[in-house]
Amino acid sequence: MLSHNIDGKAFRNALGSFATGVTVITCLDTDGKPVGATVSSFNSVSLDPPLILWSINKTANSADAFINAKEFVVNVLSSSQVALSNQFARSNEDKFVGVDTENGIGQVPMLVGAVTHFQCQTWAAYDGGDHQIIVGEVVAMDTNDDEGLVFYRGDYAKPEKL
Repeated sequence: MLSHNIDGKAFRNALGSFATGVTVITCLDTDGKPVGATVSSFNSVSLDPPLILWSINKTANSADAFINAKEFVVNVLSSSQVALSNQFARSNEDKFVGVDTENGIGQVPMLVGAVTHFQCQTWAAYDGGDHQIIVGEVVAMDTNDDEGLVFYRGDYAKPEKL
């Protein structure tokens, strides 16, 4: 039976036992300034139409930009991009300093070297407790054969075939 008195830290640690890929989501704010955030709460929703979802903490500095964005890019990081993941996880002023990008949909920056870029138009946004759930329709994508970056129990890892 599910307890409604679940400790937040224990819940977060339990969620960490589910290995995820690591993404950096990018968009432009209302002034056209690039915004980015490291996100592991990324998932597919539908094949037809091609929909994905991810979520962002409502108190994050970049939350308003993402909630109001009409387009965004999901950059699936490669195993060689741990430093980029850490850079975009911080709340520093300009996360794009020293980062190689190319322009995607609506001039949204795409991170060079990412395993996959999902270029999306915002489909819907939903309240999800302390997070906002954002659904995007994939309108373009590219991928390569590089190894993706994995996050498991608080540490980065590489995928290993069994």
